[in-house]
Amino acid sequence: MRRAASLALGLALAGAGNATGISAAEIPPTEIPPAARRSGFDTMSPAIQAMQRDETANPGLLWVQEGEDLWAKAPAADRPACAGCHGAADASMRGVAARYPAYDVESGGAIDLQGRINACRRRHQGAPPFPYESGELLGLSAYVAAQSRGLPIVPPDDPHLAPAREAGRALFTRRMGQLGFSCAACHDDHPGRRLGAAPIPQGHPTGYPLYRLEWQGVGSVQRRLRNCMTGMRAEPFAYGAPEFVALERYLMDRASPLPIETPAVRP
Repeated sequence: MRRAASLALGLALAGAGNATGISAAEIPPTEIPPAARRSGFDTMSPAIQAMQRDETANPGLLWVQEGEDLWAKAPAADRPACAGCHGAADASMRGVAARYPAYDVESGGAIDLQGRINACRRRHQGAPPFPYESGELLGLSAYVAAQSRGLPIVPPDDPHLAPAREAGRALFTRRMGQLGFSCAACHDDHPGRRLGAAPIPQGHPTGYPLYRLEWQGVGSVQRRLRNCMTGMRAEPFAYGAPEFVALERYLMDRASPLPIETPAVRP
């Protein structure tokens, strides 16, 4: 969190001294057109790119393996495993992560992949939900998402999701925290520039859950968003908050048609 805060402060100082004399927070956001969208993978060092590509070296695959084990394991003797309903994940889950967050009829709103997994546990397995950022939830989410690796992000064209998209867009462009930055001020207006030694990516959630060297573990997109909010000196939303689901819905629309990379590796 201290590193995220220092990066945000670095952007504040850089924005104050740019050639226009206008801070980054004051520049109107300009969404990146689809043809110009680039994964954060493209800004990684050759060593990290090689780590992500190599299935014997990518540490995120340990969580994928845990998820594969959980997929086949029933929560109790009289309750079905994920595989008991869905069968082989490489067939039934192919393309699923490329379409989430999606509309959930029962709740009447958007639901992300983690939320869907926990909803299935509650509704169909009679089991309690996994805690956010637990190894179980990250493992199952990574395993399901990995079945879509290489497929383009294709957000569902569902009018029920319009409120979530618009709420996510508003959050992405809204200034927040003591530094008064928005997500767009970094990721729409300044991608490709640097904060010290760190490149500013476009900020597309193509590889979550992903392994971060900084974390020494796998984390969700919500964990990353909370880090960013802390860096802006804003109060982070709680894990599972509808604001995070709405923001992820917009981010996935914004990332389309980049391919799913789960499990990605980042610094």
